[in-house]
Parts: sequence; C-alpha cells; structure tokens
Amino acid sequence: MQSEYGRSLIEMLGVLTIGAVMTAAAYGTYNMLRTRQVRNMAVSEMEQIVRNTKILLEMRGDYSAVSIDYLIKSGAITNSNAPMGGDDWSITSSVDGKTFSINLTNLTQGDCAFLATKKLDWAKSKTINKIENSGAEACIAPARNYVSINIE
Repeated sequence: MQSEYGRSLIEMLGVLTIGAVMTAAAYGTYNMLRTRQVRNMAVSEMEQIVRNTKILLEMRGDYSAVSIDYLIKSGAITNSNAPMGGDDWSITSSVDGKTFSINLTNLTQGDCAFLATKKLDWAKSKTINKIENSGAEACIAPARNYVSINIE
C-alpha cells in the first residue's frame, strides 16, 4: 500500500477561499476605521478654525471681515484646503456680523450624514442642503451636498 503526500486541489481551494474572505473583511474594516478617523480629524480642524477665528475677531465685536484669505494672512489657518469635501469652501459672516459660518461643498452622502448626526458643541446650528437644523435625511446621494455650520 502506497501512502499519499500533499493536499488535494479541493482542500487548497478551500484554504484560499477562507483566506480571501478574511482579507476582504479586514480590508473593509480598515477602510471603515480610516474613513471615521479622517472625518473626526476634519471636525477637529474645523473646531480649531472656529477657536482661531474667535480669538482673532472676537475683540472687535463682529466677524464681518472673516474670510479664508483673511484667516490665512493673519495666521489663523495655514492653507486654503477644505477640511472636508471639495476645495470650494468658504467662511462667511452673517449680515450683522454677530455670527459666522463654515460652508462645505461637494460633500459625499456619507460625509454629509456624518456632519448631520455629529454633535458639535462649538456650533450654534447646521444647515444641510439649505435646510436648517435638518438631519441625515436631507443628504442626497451624489457628491453635491452642501453643509453650513453656524457659529456664534
């Protein structure tokens, strides 16, 4: 009687399939964690922009001069890159100059929903796609979402 060595093709395919499933699950988990971390870093960056803007302009009593260019020139922010979404973003003051807002454009539905549901202690209110104090249901599927975070 001759003894057999090695594995059958079916056994090898089974091992490879299990390995592929485990790799796919790990990759999906990694992407989810990375996306969450990037979004949290963007919120931290926006909070820092709010702090710097308040320090810079609060003594004047109004925020009427606030803009991205003004904040860069004064050293409150280092560059004009958007914290989240497309680079077509802005910081604008209200008509009376008592409040200002961070306006983010071209957000994905996921980024929009994240900001809609995230509690921002430093923000007075949020406007999602021109609907004030709305939730994630105001976010739309294409990457054309607009979020405005209003600060007092």
